[in-house]
Amino acid sequence: MKEAQKNRRSNKASELKQMRFGLKIGQGDLDIKLRKVREFLQEGHKVRIQIFYRGREMAHKELGYEMINKIGTLLEEEAVFEHQPVMAGRNLSVVIRKK
Repeated sequence: MKEAQKNRRSNKASELKQMRFGLKIGQGDLDIKLRKVREFLQEGHKVRIQIFYRGREMAHKELGYEMINKIGTLLEEEAVFEHQPVMAGRNLSVVIRKK
């Protein structure tokens, strides 16, 4: 009984972390966010990458897909997409997990 409680306490379920990116993000900011994403993956969490569109950016949805592909290539060493990018309202998101 006690041991089961202890095991439950120690094995924290892997959470779904989330990281949001704007379309006009600079390279330095992108690097910092990706470093954080890598930390989450190392800890065994899944990460939802979310690209959000502001105002007229909705007219250029392809830019978001390009951004997701860019992030995918930057993280290809340590991560893999769980599914294709999904558009929901003003957000384009995809879930990644550790290889």
